[in-house]
Amino acid sequence: MRLSFDDVLRHLGEFGRYQKWISLFLSLSGITFGIRMMISVFLLNIPRHRCAIPGYDNDTNDVQSTNHAHLINATIPYVIRNGKRQLDRCHIYFDVATNDIANRTVVACTKWVYDKTVFESTVSSELDFVCDNAILATHSKVIYMGGCLFGSFAAGTLGDRIGRKKALYLCLLVLITGGILLNWSSNFVMFAILRFINGASATGVFVSCFVIGIEITGPTKRVCFGVMLETFFATGMVVLSGLAFIIRDWHTLELATAVPVAVCLVYWWIIPESPRWLLKQGRQKEAEVIMRRIADVNQVTLPDNLSQHVTETDDNPKGSFVDLFTTPVMCTRTLIIFFNWLVVSMVYYGLSLHSDNLGAGSLHLNFLLVGLVEFPAFVLVITLLNKLGRKTMYCASLFTGGVSCILTIFPILFADQPLQWFTVLLAMIGKLGSTGGFLIMYIFSSELFPTVIRHSATGASSSCARTGAMIAPYIVDVGKFVDGDFSRALPLLMFGSLAVLAGLLALLLPETLNRDLPETIEDGIKFGRLPSRPTSVGEVSEGNQKGLPLLLTEDSRKRKAPTTEPSTNSALTAHVWS
Repeated sequence: MRLSFDDVLRHLGEFGRYQKWISLFLSLSGITFGIRMMISVFLLNIPRHRCAIPGYDNDTNDVQSTNHAHLINATIPYVIRNGKRQLDRCHIYFDVATNDIANRTVVACTKWVYDKTVFESTVSSELDFVCDNAILATHSKVIYMGGCLFGSFAAGTLGDRIGRKKALYLCLLVLITGGILLNWSSNFVMFAILRFINGASATGVFVSCFVIGIEITGPTKRVCFGVMLETFFATGMVVLSGLAFIIRDWHTLELATAVPVAVCLVYWWIIPESPRWLLKQGRQKEAEVIMRRIADVNQVTLPDNLSQHVTETDDNPKGSFVDLFTTPVMCTRTLIIFFNWLVVSMVYYGLSLHSDNLGAGSLHLNFLLVGLVEFPAFVLVITLLNKLGRKTMYCASLFTGGVSCILTIFPILFADQPLQWFTVLLAMIGKLGSTGGFLIMYIFSSELFPTVIRHSATGASSSCARTGAMIAPYIVDVGKFVDGDFSRALPLLMFGSLAVLAGLLALLLPETLNRDLPETIEDGIKFGRLPSRPTSVGEVSEGNQKGLPLLLTEDSRKRKAPTTEPSTNSALTAHVWS
């Protein structure tokens, strides 16, 4: 009987000492990915600004003197913005010498001065992503997310061809180089290209680490690794908030977050190639070396002729991605899952990017709260997911988060400034719900898709998530085209409404907790429609018992003394799977 790598893992330990150490190193990439995904909040922040006074070389956003104030009033017109009379940010008087203000000509300005209270410099202030060019800041965020979409596909393809470890290392080199070069961006095109490269390489690092971790972890413990990786992602956001608070210049901040990634280059000597991938490539000897290394650390004994019994071929019936849409049941279920992936990703990243527009507290404090709120979300998911069920937890997360976002309209529009902290509180509850939903959807959707199509279907779901992340910056910035306090409420209202809609649609999906998962397309069609035999948590089915019985080998019988009772360790040494 031939054994799969999962059979070997059950003997080695699904999450033994070796896997825990490797998972810890792999999870550190989550810090880098969290920083890369969210650093645009600070790099592309648009400070308070106004048009520069022509010919006034020492002009600043702050009023320097009475004469300076007179020049500002004589040069820049006033407009009503958010119900208040403020200096126009985008126009100046063309004929300053004319005393008749009513008849002066107003033209667009080409130079600005920026407030330096919060940031010494940002990309937006240095490259003038303001007024008619303000959309360039949004485009930059979307281009980065596009790089993430490309990187998720490219890293997967590269990892399948040259190996997970080589793909990880190549992405690390590109990420470090791209992050350093970004510091010298002098125009939008250069900045956008390098951000695309950074997005692709950062996602490549994250995906490669995720795949390696999943492939060396046993089936029942993969959720543990997934949660660990997401926890370090949230840690990256917390670290970023601290760095951005200390470092107020975008050049220094970019270098401070890019250069330390070089420490991960030691991964070449620490992280192993995926034994599962090596087995698929027919490189049994190399895979056996790694399996024996795992056995040594986990203090487990393996038989001498292990490589003769282990394979990673798949004898299951094949499926096609098209099969997801060939029946009304599968098509409806697939579209609901794809829509939920799009929405939960959009809300998750959108609320993080919207932290500067909540109207209470500083940007750094709000962003710190956005990162910290993810930790209780992880605790709630881990504690309740196997008790309440996937569907119940997911729908509750989205309903809670969505309704909280919708309710922000009341404190934003009707509460005084001292009560705007309530807006932040509701937005944080919305982020907690989207974080929980994001984590649950990883597990929920993978359990809903049939085994024969699960890999490609999960990849398509990830693409939907990246698409939602690309849409999020546009929803965040839609408030720029709306006047008044409603400009802050509109993005939250849109995120909340979509989250509630996605949660309602998810009620149509079947529960997967303690159920035998669908293997074939036919199983997927029947799943949730016909009674399914529930299994207790951690129960080992007949299918995954394959190869677990240990039989004495001929060599071990020769080594065993006939007059001595075998100890536990010698018995393990004398066994092999047949």
